[in-house]
Amino acid sequence: MAHHPLKAITLTHVRYPRGDKIGCFLAWISLIPVFISLGGFVAHFFFRRELQGMFFALGLVISQIISESIKSCVQQSRPETCALLEVCESHGWPSSHSQYMFFFATYFTLLSYRKAGFFGGNENNWIVETVAWLSAVLTMFSRVYLGYHTVGQVCAGAFFGTVLAGSWYWIVNNVFIHVFPFIEESYIGRKFYIKDTSHICNVLKFEYDNARAARKDMADKSN
Repeated sequence: MAHHPLKAITLTHVRYPRGDKIGCFLAWISLIPVFISLGGFVAHFFFRRELQGMFFALGLVISQIISESIKSCVQQSRPETCALLEVCESHGWPSSHSQYMFFFATYFTLLSYRKAGFFGGNENNWIVETVAWLSAVLTMFSRVYLGYHTVGQVCAGAFFGTVLAGSWYWIVNNVFIHVFPFIEESYIGRKFYIKDTSHICNVLKFEYDNARAARKDMADKSN
C-alpha cells in the first residue's frame, strides 16, 4: 500500500515552544480570525441578519482570496522556522492572518464612526475600536514570534488589509448601499428577515425603546 505525504489543515494548526507561556498566549491570539469568522459572523447572521454585517463578512472573504492570489504570484518563502512548524509548503507574503485582522479593525472602525450603538453611543465606541486594533497588532506580532512569518510579511498583510478595507467600505457605502432596500424587499430578504439599519443612528437604543414600547402596549391591552 502506497503511503502519500501528509498535509495538515492550517486553519487551526498553530504551534508554539513547549513551556513558553507567552507563545501559548500568542498561539491563541493567532486564532482570533477563526473565532471572528466562525463565531462572530455566523452568530451575527443567525441573530442580527444585518446587510452591513453581511457585506463586512463578504469583504473579508474577498480580502483573503486576494491574499492567497498574491501569495501564489509572489511565492515568497516563509522564514527558516517553517520546517519546525511544518508550513514550508505554503508561501508567506503577505501574511493572511495579518491582512485579515487589519481589514477587520479598519472596516470595524469606519463602520463604528458611521453609526453609534455598540455600547450605547459614539462616546463609547473607542472601547471596541481599541480592542479591535489591539487584537490586530497582537495577531501580527504573534505570527512573527511563533515563526510563521517575517516582519516584512506581516507588515505587507497589514498594509493590504487596511487598503482593501478602506476601499471595500467606500464601495459598500457609496454603491451597494443603494440596493439594500431592494434586498430587504426581495423574497429572500423577507423570508429570512434580512435588514439594513444604516439609517438608524443608535440601533441599540432604537431596539431598546421599541421593545419597551411593545411590552407596555401588550400590558395595556391585557388590562
